[in-house]
Amino acid sequence: MQLYNLKHPEQKVSFKEASVMGLGKDRGLFFPSHIPTLEDIDDLLSVDFLTRCQKIISAWIGDEFSAEEIKDIVNKAFIFDAPLIPVTSDTMSLELFHGPTLAFKDFGARFMAQILGAIAKNNPMTILTATSGDTGAAVADAFYQIDNINVIVLYPDGKISEPQKRLFTTLGQNISAVAVKSDFDACQRLVKLAFEDEQITSELGLNSANSINISRLLAQVCYYFEAVSQFVQQQPQGFELNADTAPTFAVPSGNFGNLTAGLFAKAMGLPIKRFIAATNSNDTVVRYLNEQTWHVNPTVATISNAMDVADPSNWPRVEAIFEKMQWPISDLVGISVSEEETKRALTELQSIGYTAEPHAAVAYHAIKTAPKYISSAQEQSIFLATAHPAKFKEVVEDVLQSSITMPEKLRLAMELDSHTEFCEDDFPALKSLLLK
Repeated sequence: MQLYNLKHPEQKVSFKEASVMGLGKDRGLFFPSHIPTLEDIDDLLSVDFLTRCQKIISAWIGDEFSAEEIKDIVNKAFIFDAPLIPVTSDTMSLELFHGPTLAFKDFGARFMAQILGAIAKNNPMTILTATSGDTGAAVADAFYQIDNINVIVLYPDGKISEPQKRLFTTLGQNISAVAVKSDFDACQRLVKLAFEDEQITSELGLNSANSINISRLLAQVCYYFEAVSQFVQQQPQGFELNADTAPTFAVPSGNFGNLTAGLFAKAMGLPIKRFIAATNSNDTVVRYLNEQTWHVNPTVATISNAMDVADPSNWPRVEAIFEKMQWPISDLVGISVSEEETKRALTELQSIGYTAEPHAAVAYHAIKTAPKYISSAQEQSIFLATAHPAKFKEVVEDVLQSSITMPEKLRLAMELDSHTEFCEDDFPALKSLLLK
């Protein structure tokens, strides 16, 4: 698999190199020179999840890993299900929170950990990542106690939920946490500056586990295929999957890695009717789609905090896919959902028997808003449920006025002591901390 730097196309690397480097020259994102297409989609959708994942991953990186290596990586990474749950007559929820840290980030983080663990057997490495909520826990859990790899997680102090924080600040050993006294965009900026610092990168063997790392995105491609596979199984006898009958996906979007993975899946040949990019009040992309002007406002804190991203890093990849596939960018529906709309969606879902959390509620509300933008209000839609409601226990219980049972892993994490260092939004201060 060859990839090139979107900012400097002359920089070309292999998948292994891109996975280790994270970012290219001048903080450029790596993008595949070729997007593989898959034949016999119907047959692919009929096999079991792990077999399908092996075929998808092999199509991307089969020239760099053997079939046995890919089978081993997939079987170790994807140890949990992603059930498609009917919510209404035309709306389903793809539950991506059945992994060890109860969030969709487990898919990408565990796959990346297996990839880098194989690469770093004799080369010590430091994973530096920023989190707006769920990435930190997923990455920390995935890399916990893996030899030769240390993990440092930057997070915005006071701007993620306590259960989210506890899942990565209580591990210790090869996992460290740094609370930055600012917002997620500042954390992300500090990570990017660290990658530009030759002393830090050389001394620490630096890598990033954010969705800017291509390995995470490839893992996420797999669950879009799984969603459509289950979607077909749930249809009446005689159903034929095609461009018109394929489902629409509403994707809760912060850094836009999740949407990027979905677009890769469609580019590979998976029938998907359209995508709805659902954001909270941090609506840079929605305004861009509507007004064709890119303007980044200050980040706004919301109850869907993992999407509190004003300057999404993966957006250049989204545009690159549309350009490569010659799809009009107008095909992407962008909808911004307010705090009150998010709360109303949570209440509505609860009233029909489905308990969600704010990010899933944003995507669900976007589906209900979308008919005025798209041709048919009757099309089948899937919204991505990216986290377990208990990870936002206080918010959900406050909105729904009912209690949520805390899963055992979260309950145990809440009883442990957190180990966190604190840092100002200042790169020299962070550099000193990292090198210490």
